This record gives sequence, structure tokens and C-alpha cells, in this order.
Amino acid sequence: MTTPAEQIQADISANDVVFFMKGTSEAPQCGFSSRIAGVLNFMGIEYKDINVLADEGIRQGIKDFSDWPTIPQLYVKGEFVGGCDIVTEMVLSGELDTLLEENGVAFSKEAADKVREANA
Repeated sequence: MTTPAEQIQADISANDVVFFMKGTSEAPQCGFSSRIAGVLNFMGIEYKDINVLADEGIRQGIKDFSDWPTIPQLYVKGEFVGGCDIVTEMVLSGELDTLLEENGVAFSKEAADKVREANA
């Protein structure tokens, strides 16, 4: 039997970008998850979405794993990036672009620029 921590580690190791969220990328179940999924989708970032509402072990397990109390949580190349506020700030500052570029994760720079223009 796989523990939640082992499953989380396996998902993070097997995918360049993993988004632990309430709901799915097509049907987010909370505003914070929806905001980040929307940005990731708009920027054309390929990612694995994990619905924490579907598995209580994962829902609590991801909080323990990252030592971060809230969901959603974004991981890039195995590293915890942050939750909604941090990811939003990183998108607006351009830090997320840099992180993705440094890790060889494809995304639309044009879309990222549009997000920043819309929020300027």
C-alpha cells in the first residue's frame, strides 16, 4: 500500500509541473484553484492536476509534505513553488517565467505578458 507521501513524491517526480487543487483543471472547486488553473491553462503550461477533494489522504498529505497549510499548491520540477498568492505574485513579477525557463518548462511568453498587462 502506497502512503500519501509516497504517492505525492511519485507524482511530483514524474511530472514537470504538478498542481494540487480543489477540483480539476476543467472544473475547479474553489476560487484560488480556479485562478491558478486559469493562468496555467492560459499560459499553455502542461501540468498534472491532482484533485485533493477526491482523496482525504492526499488532501492532508500534501499539507504535511510541503509544510504549507493551504491548498492549492504548485510544484515545478519537484520543488514547491507556493499557493495562490505566491504564484499570482510570481506571474505578475515575471518570476514564474524565469522559474519555468530555468527548468525547461514550455509556456507562452506572449500569454504571460498579456496576464501582466491586464493586471498592470
